[in-house]
Parts: sequence; C-alpha cells; structure tokens
Amino acid sequence: MGKHMSKLPEWLEDLFCRADIRINGRRSWDLQCHDEAAYERIAGDVSLGLGESYMDGLWDCEALDQFFDRALSAHHGKKVPPSPALLIGIAKAKLLNMQNKQQSIKVAKVHYDIGNAFYEAMLDPFMQYTCAYWNGAAKDLASAQEAKLDLICRKLALAPGEKILELGCGWGGFARYAAEHYGAEVIAYNISAAQVEWARAKCKGLPVEFRLQDYREATGAFDKVAAIGLCEHVGYKNYRSFFELAHRCLKPGGIFLLHTIGRNRSVHHLDAWMDRYIFPGGMLPSAAQLGQAMDNLFVLEDWQSFGTDYDRTLMAWHANFEKSWPRFSAEYGERFYRMWRYYLLSCAGAFRSRQIQLWQLVLSKDGIRGGWKGVR
Repeated sequence: MGKHMSKLPEWLEDLFCRADIRINGRRSWDLQCHDEAAYERIAGDVSLGLGESYMDGLWDCEALDQFFDRALSAHHGKKVPPSPALLIGIAKAKLLNMQNKQQSIKVAKVHYDIGNAFYEAMLDPFMQYTCAYWNGAAKDLASAQEAKLDLICRKLALAPGEKILELGCGWGGFARYAAEHYGAEVIAYNISAAQVEWARAKCKGLPVEFRLQDYREATGAFDKVAAIGLCEHVGYKNYRSFFELAHRCLKPGGIFLLHTIGRNRSVHHLDAWMDRYIFPGGMLPSAAQLGQAMDNLFVLEDWQSFGTDYDRTLMAWHANFEKSWPRFSAEYGERFYRMWRYYLLSCAGAFRSRQIQLWQLVLSKDGIRGGWKGVR
C-alpha cells in the first residue's frame, strides 16, 4: 500500500485493503491523497472525517460511487470504532426527539429551500426527488419518474373523484400527476415554503391543495394516503404515531402507500456527515421498525424492493448536476460542489452495494376483499 498507509490505524488499513482501494493508485475508485492530514481526520471519525476532508479538498477520487460501493461492501459486518460524534449522536437520539416539529423545519431550510432553479436543473419535469422506476419502458430519467408516479397511482387503485392525502409532497409532482391522469383530488402537506410555492404555481386549475404545514397536522377522511420520501424524516420515536395518523385519516377500506429508503438493520441514531450537511434529523427505518410501527393497524398487502433503481436515479441526478453546475458555481461555491458530488455519489454507492434499500409498501386499513391485485 505504500508509505501513505503507515499513518492509518490498522482497522482502517484493513478496510481499504479488503475493499481493494489503493492510496494514490491509478484506478478510478482509488483515493488520491493531496494532504496526509486527511488520514487522521478519517481515523478520528469515519463519517465526518471522510466527508469533511473531501469537502476541504484533502483527497479526491475519480469515481466516488465506485469507491463507496467497494468500501461499504468490504465494511459489511466489520465493527468500526465509535467516534465521539457518533456516541454523542446516539445519546441525543435516545434522550431527545430529533424529528420533532421544530427540528423538522431545519431540514427544509438546509436542504429543500436552497433554490428551485438548482433542483429544476437536476431533476425531471415532475421534480421527483425520490427513486425513479426503471422498468423496461423507461428510457431516461423523465420517463422513469413518470413510471414511478404511475406505479404508485396503480397500486393505490386511484379512481376519478377520490380524495387523496399526501404526507410530505415535495414539489407536488405526485399530486399533479394523480389529478391530471387519474382525476383524483389531493390535499398535500409540506413544511418547505420554496417547494409549496413552486407546486402551487404548477397545479393551478387542478383539484389540488397544498398546505404549508407539518404532516402531523393533517386531518380529515380520505380514500387513499400516500407518503413518498417522507418516512426518512420521521424518526424512530415517531414511526408509530406516523402510522396511526395515516390510519386515522383513511376511510374504511382505504389504502396507504409508503415509499421509503430503508436500512438492513435497525438503528436509533443518525449518520454524522449526512445529518450535519444534507438531511438534518434524517433516519432510515428498518423492516423490523416499520413492522412494529404498523402492528395491529394495517394489513400488509405488498412490499416491493427496488433499491438498485435508486443507484441509476442518483447517477442520472449527478449527470444533470455536473452538466448544469457552471450556471450555479458562482452562487454556491466550490465547497458546495464537492459536498453535493460527495452526497449523490456516496448514496449511489450505498444502493449499489445493497447496504440500503428502496421499498414501496401497500397497506390496507381493513384488508382488501378478494386480495390485492399485484401491480408492477
């Protein structure tokens, strides 16, 4: 591994070796070190140290997605020494509700309100900021996102005039699609002022209402409920109340569709780098946590997993981001560019390595008579 590896602790050197990542190697996934201070920072806190030292320009990698795919696959089952930041994060997650209403506003300001023009350049025409569905008919990001929206509508068995509750609606793409293509009436909740403003402008004349309120304030009775990319912000202390809310708002015989990223194991703390720079308060549920939260509330009709589609979605977002970056470089700056590139490509590597998943759950309030007709 060369002289550079001598400054790494044994456990970290072993991780790089097992991942076949070389310091200053010639392959696209090798780490190119510009300053050996990066080693101490990574050893001190893998999550924060790796991300922040990259943001600070201490190291580079031609293909960060490949780097993370290898590193996370090699890391599987290996215990990394807990850092002070991790221990503090665990303690805070146990003592406090890190996803209460006040805390949830932070993620809107830090992440979703950074500029609609920026997201328009990166996303598809429906501004979908969740996993696309790359079925056989999808040829590009736009068609794959429409395929995802149609998949959700078909799973919900939407019919004209039905009243839909959407918990956390992003830029309103699902509400617009459901109203335009299925004749549904939608009430959607969101705490991002920038997203709601954009969504309202796009949905003028449609039977869609966007409420600038926390999802926990939702009331009423609906035929169907959808939560697409919200559960990642709910937090383990709120999973049960989240499912209870969906159950309470559903009419008898109603259907709840949950679209969420998931983890292979249950955790009760946040990833330090992602929490600090990308999604404050973000937490991925496990299958066990979701199962416990829905216990005795819903009949589980279907659970589809297509996390590898998120890898392709993230790579498409990254390609759009790189292509459009010259328009935004002066406004956002070099450190933001490195942060955003690291975020998109590290997530792509995480999905590719199958360390995290994408799930769609179809849940019925009373059980669908005659059984749910499988939709793919």
